[in-house]
Amino acid sequence: MSAFDWQRMLLGDFPFLFLGEVAFRAAFAFLVVFVFLKVSGRRGIRQLSLFELVVILTLGSAAGDVSFYEDVPLLPVAMVFVTLLVLYRATVLTMSHSERFSNWMEGKPVTIIKDGLYELNSLDYMNISSDEFFMELRQQGVEHLGQVRLGILETDGDVSLYFYSAEAVKPGLSVLPSEHRTDYQHVPVTAVYACTRCGHTQLMERQQQAACPRCEQVIWSRTLHHPRTR
Repeated sequence: MSAFDWQRMLLGDFPFLFLGEVAFRAAFAFLVVFVFLKVSGRRGIRQLSLFELVVILTLGSAAGDVSFYEDVPLLPVAMVFVTLLVLYRATVLTMSHSERFSNWMEGKPVTIIKDGLYELNSLDYMNISSDEFFMELRQQGVEHLGQVRLGILETDGDVSLYFYSAEAVKPGLSVLPSEHRTDYQHVPVTAVYACTRCGHTQLMERQQQAACPRCEQVIWSRTLHHPRTR
């Protein structure tokens, strides 16, 4: 074996015409995945449910293997496609007739914000930190929790938000990044502060240290109170 053997590095033992077979296999794999998505009834991907993600990953693995492995025949991949399509259709049909089965497969929407406060039971149950939602909230124009009347985590991973009117907005926990928000154990001035874990707000005196009565957290942040601008 010699160094920088371009035949070995680029094609190995395969003839040059094998590149044409790879192109054909890749086109076949692309067609299989595309047809599956069309036949399954999906109009787009955006957010996949857990069940749909498993189906796509399984199909993608089979399609990837057939694209460039010369010892993987095409018909077994076509059988994988047919089997997954049947399973997908059967599962969707069962889900449409059984709410219990549907909830087991894809879960249920979960309330994560209510009346400007994080729902601690939901966050603990989902094993999710409140910080994970800060970016999503900011992207939807939220600057603090006092602007949000209700927040629901949908089964596809999206967060649906329902807002207070400008007149009903109340002081709330800032969702801005740490460089734009200061947290305290001993608050520097008398003002309304928010618990950084659950969003509970209360008036605190200068240099006061307190545990949140809702979640027992001891870190506080100065609340914001202005309405949304968009």
